[in-house]
Amino acid sequence: MFVTVAIDSAILAGNPLGDPARRRIGVYLPPGYEHGTQRYPVAYVLVGFNSRGTMLMNESPWDENIAQRMDRLIASGAVQPMILVMPDCLTRYGGSQYINSSAIGHYEDHLLQELVPLIDNSYRTIAQRDYRAVVGKSSGGYGAVMLAMRQPQVFGLAASHSGDLYFELCYKPAFIACVRELQRRDGDLAGFLRDIHMIRPRDAASHTLLNTIAMASCYSPNPASPHGFDLPFDLHTGEIIDAVWQRWLQWDPVHLVGQHAEALQSLKLLFIDAGRRDEFNLQFGARIFCEKLKQHGIAHVHEEFDDGHLNIPYRYDVSLQRISEAMGRL
Repeated sequence: MFVTVAIDSAILAGNPLGDPARRRIGVYLPPGYEHGTQRYPVAYVLVGFNSRGTMLMNESPWDENIAQRMDRLIASGAVQPMILVMPDCLTRYGGSQYINSSAIGHYEDHLLQELVPLIDNSYRTIAQRDYRAVVGKSSGGYGAVMLAMRQPQVFGLAASHSGDLYFELCYKPAFIACVRELQRRDGDLAGFLRDIHMIRPRDAASHTLLNTIAMASCYSPNPASPHGFDLPFDLHTGEIIDAVWQRWLQWDPVHLVGQHAEALQSLKLLFIDAGRRDEFNLQFGARIFCEKLKQHGIAHVHEEFDDGHLNIPYRYDVSLQRISEAMGRL
C-alpha cells in the first residue's frame, strides 16, 4: 500500500530559493499493515538529481515501481516486511544532495529533525537506528553515504547505488562544458538561473550546467556572492579556482572516511555498487571509496554490475535484500 503525507517544514520555510516548505512524502506500507499491530523496520529511499520521492511510484511499461517491487520481494521471502519512506528534497536547481547549505536550505536538518520524527510518530516503525536504513541512487546514493557517516545515531544501515564519489572524476570533467555553455549564453549566469524552468531545448549542455550549479549551491555556498554560491572555475578561462574546489572536496565522501571511521564501523551494513559502464565514472569513485574503507578496517559490501548510470532501479532488489538480511528477521 502506498500513501502520501504532507509535511509543512518549519526548517525549509523561507529558504533562499523560494522553494515550497510543504513537501509530499511517499510512504510504502507492507501487506497486512492496516490490519495488525506489528512494528516494522524502515528504509528511507533517496532519489537522484531532478527527482522527488513520489516519482518512485511512476508506472512504466518496462519496469516495476517501488511498491510493486517491494510487494514482489516480500511475497517471495527475499525481503522481510518493512516500511519505505520517500522524502522530497528537490530544489529549484534540481537537488539538495540531502545536506545543509545557506544557498538552498537545510535539507539534512529537515530529514533528521522533522521527517524521521514524523514517520516514527505516525507509523508503526521500530524507532531504533539498527532498524532504520537509508538507501539511494546517484545523488540519493551520495545522500545515503553522507547521512550514515554524519548521523550514525539515526541510520544504522546504508546502501548507495552509483552514488557521487570522487569528485575529481564525476564532476570536474564537466566544468569546461559548463564554461562553453555559459559563453554560448554570453556569460549570463544570472539569466540562466532566472529562466531555469523556461530553458529550451533542455539538452545535455544545459543539464550539465544545471547539475554543476546545483552542486555548487550545495558544496560552495557563499552568502556574499550575487548568486549565493561560488563556482569552482573561471567563467572566461575555465581555470580551476582552487580555493573553491577545496571546499567541494570537503564534501567528497572519499576524503571523509578517516574523519568518520568510527561512525562507518558502527554500521550494520554499508553497501556500495556502481555499473562498470557508468557515464559519470562512478565505478571508479566506488572503487576508490572502498579502498579507503579497507584501509580503515571498515566492513562493507562492494559490487559492480554490467550497466551504466541510468535505468537501474532493478538494483534495489539487491540492496533491499541486503538491508533486510543485515537487520535480521523479526
